[in-house]
Amino acid sequence: MNKLEIQEKDGRIFCPLINKWLVAKPEEKVRQRYICLLVNEYGYSLNQMAQELKVNNSQRGQGKACADIVIWKTPKDKDEKRAAFIVVECKAENVRIRKEDYYQGYNYASWAGASFFVTTNEKETKYFNVDKDYLPKELIEVVAIPTAKEALNDKKVNDILSQTKTFKRDDFTKILRTCHNIIRNNDKLSPEAAFDEISKILFMKIRYERDKNGSEVFTLKKYKQLESDYEMYTRPTLKRQGVDLPYMQILFNDTKDMFREDHLFDDNESIKIRQNSFEQILEKLQTYNLSDTQDDIKGIAFEQFLGTTFRGELGQFFTPRTIVDFMINVLDPKEDETICDPTCGSGGFLIKAFEYIREQIEEDIKNAKTKLRAKLEGNNYDILPEEEQLAINEHIEIMQMKLNKELDTQVEGSRLYNLSHNCIYGTDANPRMARTSKMNMIMHGDGHGGVHHHDGLLNINGIFEERFDIILTNPPFGSRIDKSQKVTEADKFIDEALIAKYQKKYGEAYKNALNQINDNIGKSLLSLFDVGEMSGLTEVLFMERCLRLLKKGGRMGMVLPEGVLNTSNMQKIREYIESKAKIILICSIPQDVFIAAGATVKPSLVFFKRFTEEEERQYLDAKTKAENKVKQKYIGEIKSLQEKIAAEKSKKLKDKAIILDAEKELRNLEKTIIEETKPLIKEYFDYEIPIAIVEDAGITSTGSVSAGNQLPTLQNTYKEYRITNKIWNESTSLISYTINYEGKVFRTNAGKEVELKW
Repeated sequence: MNKLEIQEKDGRIFCPLINKWLVAKPEEKVRQRYICLLVNEYGYSLNQMAQELKVNNSQRGQGKACADIVIWKTPKDKDEKRAAFIVVECKAENVRIRKEDYYQGYNYASWAGASFFVTTNEKETKYFNVDKDYLPKELIEVVAIPTAKEALNDKKVNDILSQTKTFKRDDFTKILRTCHNIIRNNDKLSPEAAFDEISKILFMKIRYERDKNGSEVFTLKKYKQLESDYEMYTRPTLKRQGVDLPYMQILFNDTKDMFREDHLFDDNESIKIRQNSFEQILEKLQTYNLSDTQDDIKGIAFEQFLGTTFRGELGQFFTPRTIVDFMINVLDPKEDETICDPTCGSGGFLIKAFEYIREQIEEDIKNAKTKLRAKLEGNNYDILPEEEQLAINEHIEIMQMKLNKELDTQVEGSRLYNLSHNCIYGTDANPRMARTSKMNMIMHGDGHGGVHHHDGLLNINGIFEERFDIILTNPPFGSRIDKSQKVTEADKFIDEALIAKYQKKYGEAYKNALNQINDNIGKSLLSLFDVGEMSGLTEVLFMERCLRLLKKGGRMGMVLPEGVLNTSNMQKIREYIESKAKIILICSIPQDVFIAAGATVKPSLVFFKRFTEEEERQYLDAKTKAENKVKQKYIGEIKSLQEKIAAEKSKKLKDKAIILDAEKELRNLEKTIIEETKPLIKEYFDYEIPIAIVEDAGITSTGSVSAGNQLPTLQNTYKEYRITNKIWNESTSLISYTINYEGKVFRTNAGKEVELKW
């Protein structure tokens, strides 16, 4: 059998099943490439397949209502219109396949009487067992589909149907653990150092596969080919120039350059494992295309691997998922809001925020497709001539293609591009965790561009004062910044090219942000913060830092030791924070939640909203009113003491003891006024602070999941409360889509209309 080749020219692609040239839309390309795969790899013939088979039981409003590819066991079965064998549903490669896509295609397969259903966007292909009697609540995934030869063997078909696919996140987790053990056994590195080397290889693999736009996986075979070319053509030249590096180090240097702006690797960082370890790991990972940001399995698996690898020394960098989910749901981030975690650790808050908003966008796109499809079809679609239906379907395909691009993080100007490039920011002072967070973000679907290695207390790149709508963080507890710790020249950001880039993006605000460091070289780090005079505890400094990072009216959730809320030595800290922000929720959680991560203090989840300008005025008015009222009470004593001091100072022979005693009384009186003013401020600037005590937060002291998690119920209760009481201004940015008579699609956001031209 001759190999079937893809034929493309002038923006069109040949479709052999219908013997026509069609517009080479992304979904059509995926379909024709999969048809080639079925012919060349599985042995099916074109005369036992069909394209665009109309589905008679489709529901109104499903658009084309056709199965993309249908395969029969034999050409004779097709000619006699017998039940199909396999139904394939294709999606454009940039489209995340959603659960409802599986069910729609599965419904087609069930109607056609097929045994197998396949869904593919080329990057991700899944196979399902079709039970023709009912549509299950959970699809049964199997390991493969039969070849044309196997399709004729009923026993072989039944064997494949029974091989349910257990490949879940555990498989990828096991592979990562195996890679970890290879390094520990071969190279005798510590668990943390071994992870560093795996991280380097993962970044190298991502760089290669992204350079190929996901069309090629970085396998051991590919590495060997590239290494051979390097040894033959490039290495001799480099040797003559005094440079002699193995190819794996050359690849790593290219990777460091790709991520240079994020300061993830030192300039002199190198691969620290043997060549055979590198090759063994590459072979283990070669099944996975890491440029594919659509497979959530990898993200969850990577987190599982992190949890077991860093359970000891670096356990404090991991906030349990139940806590992360709860805090994200309470603050309810929206599209176009900027989000930051200045102590991002493994990136849990950033990942969940990204996924949370991505789901909103995906749901919005789904609804827009339905609405625009209904408009294009009109009210009489079903009775139109087939030619007119086909023309409408063509417009529907183009509209869907353009809306699908909104969900591609690599398409500049798309909604997910904006989310991943302009809305998610994080930094961590630990270089290992900064790399981990970035990799974790990539594994979960991207949004990693704003993650950097840097001290979270200092301004860096896009992280500076009054920039963010939402802050979510679990800052380090218990450690102290010493008064002797200075801001040094090493803290300065001196990359002129990047400074110019960020200044162009953020304007004058970025230039001013750099002055936080540039104007304070040689000064104590504590002197940069108002609370630095009261405490050097990192959690205290980060409370002020996070409030400064917020825009006015912005909201924040922090994991804090309970002592910050109730110990007397933290009273001044609490008063300072309450002069800048409202406390909108306090949630006490069991100490068990963080025991597995090595924490020894009881935590609380505290949520703030930085004052709006109006609230700042209200607070200042309340403070002034309270001060005036209390001062009025003591005005006579104050005046008497001031006159006594003035009179004594006017004498030629001054009695210093009388002056000192009077000044001491005056100071004590001022302290009394301050203390009596505090409760009055709270009385005049009064608001409700919800407090919740949670006995089960979904995590046991061993780190396992508990069954009685109370947090989901609490987050739903709080949502009703916050909306009813208008705790913050809800986002009113509504994005809508329109389509004109030419089939052009327009997006309107905040009154600004743009045409989707991709």
